[in-house]
Amino acid sequence: MRSLLTAGILVIAYYLLPLGSAFTARTVIALVGGIAAVAVLLSWQIRKITLSPRPELRAMEALATTLPLYVLLFATAYFLMERSVSNNFSESLSRTDALYFTMTVVSTVGFGDVSPRSESARLLATGQMAVNLVLIGVAARLLVSAVEQGRLQPDRTAAAGRDTGTPDAR
Repeated sequence: MRSLLTAGILVIAYYLLPLGSAFTARTVIALVGGIAAVAVLLSWQIRKITLSPRPELRAMEALATTLPLYVLLFATAYFLMERSVSNNFSESLSRTDALYFTMTVVSTVGFGDVSPRSESARLLATGQMAVNLVLIGVAARLLVSAVEQGRLQPDRTAAAGRDTGTPDAR
């Protein structure tokens, strides 16, 4: 429930926050900072997964909060890029169009009706694709490892209790 609420708040903020600034070097720095924040959030969540009594559920929660934040960061960047120079894409992008384009890139289904036209738009889309590969590959592996470690955690505690002679609480 917490994950749905978090994702919902992020989407509402995306649609309601005033995004009137242009796509500048400051926007790129904010995007890189946002990606770094997603990495930090994911690291924190991986630690929580390893300590959780239900690591699978915690991993699903981590994905349900991290992925929307990541997608909305790029959707915001694409929206601001289109507002700065109107011919960056094959058609004008509203916030919904920018979100749609971002999901097209994340899901790797390819470009159809909306595609990057300018070099800067292509560079940003290429950068997102590269980060997608890292996010999907590395983050998925880290989440699976955290779940596996979390599953072993109770077994290690019980084994440690038996090794030291501490009686089992049955």
